[in-house]
Parts: sequence; C-alpha cells; structure tokens
Amino acid sequence: MSSLVSERMTQLRGWEGRSETVADDITPTPVRLLSATLDRPDPEPLPGTELPPLWHWLYFLPRHGQSELGPDGHARLGGFLPPVPLPRRMWAGGRLQWHAPLRVGERVERISRIASVSHKAGRSGDLVFVLVQHEVHNANGLALSEEHDIVYRAPPQPGDPVPPPQAAPRDAPWSREIAPDPVLLFRYSALTFNGHRIHYDRSYVTEVEGYPGLIVHGPLIATLLVDLVRRERPGAALRKFSFKAVRPIFDLHAFHVCGEPSADDRSVRLWAQDHEGWLAMQAEAEFA
Repeated sequence: MSSLVSERMTQLRGWEGRSETVADDITPTPVRLLSATLDRPDPEPLPGTELPPLWHWLYFLPRHGQSELGPDGHARLGGFLPPVPLPRRMWAGGRLQWHAPLRVGERVERISRIASVSHKAGRSGDLVFVLVQHEVHNANGLALSEEHDIVYRAPPQPGDPVPPPQAAPRDAPWSREIAPDPVLLFRYSALTFNGHRIHYDRSYVTEVEGYPGLIVHGPLIATLLVDLVRRERPGAALRKFSFKAVRPIFDLHAFHVCGEPSADDRSVRLWAQDHEGWLAMQAEAEFA
C-alpha cells in the first residue's frame, strides 16, 4: 500500500458527502461567444432560447481569487474538492441526463456533492478518483443530472510507462476536422474561466508537465462531439450523453470528431481521434 493511502486516504474520504450550492443566471452573452468560437451561425439568443447540450458548462464558473490559485492555474488544494496531494488533475469523463430544457434568461441553481474518493496504484504511480454529482434546477425543478469524473495523478517521471494507444473506429459516417490552434483553446479557457495553464501556457505544459504541446480541453472535445450531432441531426433533442477521455489531444495537429448513428437512429456512438487515428475520447448520445 502506498504512502498516499496510509497517510491521506482516510482524510480524503472525509470529503465524501460534502456539498455546495451555487446559483447563476443563464445570460445570452456566453451563448453568443461560444457560437462564435465554434463557428456556428446561430440566431441571436433571446430570452427563452433553449441552451444547447453541454453549454451549461459556460455557467457556475469558478470564482477563486488570484491569490487562491496554485502554480498550475487551478485553485489550491482544499475547499469543496478534497486536497489530493497529486499535482496533475484532469476531467476524465462524465455522464449527463436531461430532464427538461435550460433556457436563456432563467435563474438556475446547481447542487454539487462529492459522491466518492477512491485510490488506485497505476503503472506510473498513485491515482485518486473523485466522483462529483451535480443537479441543476430551474424554476420548474430538476432539469439536468450530471456525474463528473476527476482524476489526480503523480508528476511525470523519466521512464514512466506509456499506455498503448487504441485505434479509433474506421469509416465513420459522420466526421469533421477540427484545428485546435492556441486561439481556440484560449477562447474556450476564457469562456469557462479555466486558468489551468496546460491549455494556453506552452512553456509550462512542455517544461513542467512534460507534454509535447498545449492540451485540448476534455470538455471542449465533448462539446465538439455534441456539436457534430447538432450539425448532422438539427433539432434532435438529447436525453443522455456520456463520455470518457482516453488519450490527450495536443494543438500540434488537426483531429477529427466522428459519429455513427445506431440502426434505429435513437442513439449515436461518438469518438474523437487524433491525427494518427488513435482514439482520444469515446462517447454516446441518446435521443429523447
């Protein structure tokens, strides 16, 4: 058993059950700006306009002061999330279910809860998994349920094993090329008030974190997968969406978001693949 387990895991599991409630207003400006960022010719968002799936991530943004941030641009350890003593944090996946639409002009409330904190000894060291459950309510009640998987990892070490890549499916019926240039990553970071330096600070991500380039946000890739569905099936309403990050995508090359609808056209298998054809994210969307 690692020192992390013996010294800290009992303390970290004390965060299980912790909750927080945050209120926000679904204002039109973030909707306009994400439409521009994704090159969507969407109509002007007016009061009552339905919020596209996953665009609720433009709201309930972190509000930490500058002095509360750590060297990686994230908030320092502690607070709502447990103080996991591992420096590399990633949003590894999630599951969402829509119960009713969210609309521009609404006052909304998000109730968040730490569901579990668990440990695993991986090939490259300790891993800590934190499962966060969110419920988003509007005036009519529960509109969205979400589970959010966060993974904490140890810093990179010379000789760390590299997980073997997994080939993405071939001959996708739906496919769109995305050029993840630094401007796209910066704009999405700004829209989500995400200070994590791996997405915009090249010297930090290459010299400190040891990656070859800027990392494309997992939530941005997930949003682009859902955007592909919206482009291929205009007007279709999603009931459920799940996604899992498999391999990072960097700003050094274009990548593709792909999809394959089911035979009954009630769901879509989705994935993102890098320039070499390796699977980067897998997802599934179910229609209402």
